[in-house]
Amino acid sequence: MDVANSVITKPYQNGISSLKAENIKWKSEKKSESLPRPIAVCGPSGSGKSTLLKRLLEEYRDYIEFSISHTTRKPRPNELDGKDYHFVTRKEIEEAIKNDEFLEHAEFSGNVYGTSKNAVKQIQNNGKLCILDVEMIGVKNLRKTNLNPKFIFVKTPSIEVLEQRLRNRNTESEESLQKRLARAREELVYGETPGNFDLIVVNDDLDEAYRQLKEFLRHDIEALKKQKMH
Repeated sequence: MDVANSVITKPYQNGISSLKAENIKWKSEKKSESLPRPIAVCGPSGSGKSTLLKRLLEEYRDYIEFSISHTTRKPRPNELDGKDYHFVTRKEIEEAIKNDEFLEHAEFSGNVYGTSKNAVKQIQNNGKLCILDVEMIGVKNLRKTNLNPKFIFVKTPSIEVLEQRLRNRNTESEESLQKRLARAREELVYGETPGNFDLIVVNDDLDEAYRQLKEFLRHDIEALKKQKMH
């Protein structure tokens, strides 16, 4: 499938993935050297990953764009369709998966999450740095493509801190919370394994974590600023 020339109808304007990891050959209308490498960010629920990304996008909205994922889970309070996620039905997401519209996908706690090919393509062709918010399996699947992203892992100082943050949300049952913690332990093992990520951010102090994130992306952002000046 040539992503650059594909047409995806609503609700797949930004696409969806495949229930099996596929070796997707990435194509672009621009020379690959001129495109900033996408940034794939992974971290357990409760790590503060979303807060850091929102802050980054607010400061650099002219140079960075967030690839909005699709999911079959229900929206949380204050989440908006098309802003936080594209909320779709299982039937819709499975149809898009079948049509090879996703770069990667993962299922967790009975809900499917996926990254659309078309969403990434649109951001890159607009000359912006594409930020992907992915699960651990999504990181593994992206490694099987030639999208060639940089990988960032966001974590809390300890699993105890993570558990307290999740409990403070008061948004899920004890069973659901324990599943998230079990998943988080797996993610921490993978995230802390040398070579799996280009940057590990320990989010103990939000301002310091954000400073580390900005410093890691500084070269890419400066390059985009120069491009826009010419």
